[in-house]
Amino acid sequence: MAVRLLSAQDFLPDGLRILFIEGYRRLALQRAYFEEYLGELRAGNPGASEHELFSAASRYVSPPDIAPHSAGAAVDLTLATADGAELDMGTRVNATPEESGGACFTGAPSISAQARANRDLLGRALTAAGFVNYPTEWWHWSYGDRYWALSTGAPAACYGPAVVG
Repeated sequence: MAVRLLSAQDFLPDGLRILFIEGYRRLALQRAYFEEYLGELRAGNPGASEHELFSAASRYVSPPDIAPHSAGAAVDLTLATADGAELDMGTRVNATPEESGGACFTGAPSISAQARANRDLLGRALTAAGFVNYPTEWWHWSYGDRYWALSTGAPAACYGPAVVG
């Protein structure tokens, strides 16, 4: 993963860098993130069935048993200047679909031209290094997980959930 991130960095213009936000996530933390978001959806949609809520939550936070972060196969990233100032990407990292009005989706049409250009630049660099983007989160990129295998036509994922410590 680190070698691929360094390769992606080489595709960026001088003065810009990839800002690493999060990578490997313990299963307990992934479970907590999923349950918290599921609870928010449950509270905001009292008439929805558990199946509907689980499905909606799964579009934004991976269920713990298949989460690429828990396999060390996913990273959350953004772009920054050399001095660490984050570029405008249209939303903050980890903005939910509800709070961002869907602007967290990679292809969201509602973001500014500058944010679109920044997302496209990040995408070109990471794609050139072999990563794939999960389209409901512009910041989420993976290599070797199930979604990567599906997206690239690979016969299988390279990585699955890992339990560490």
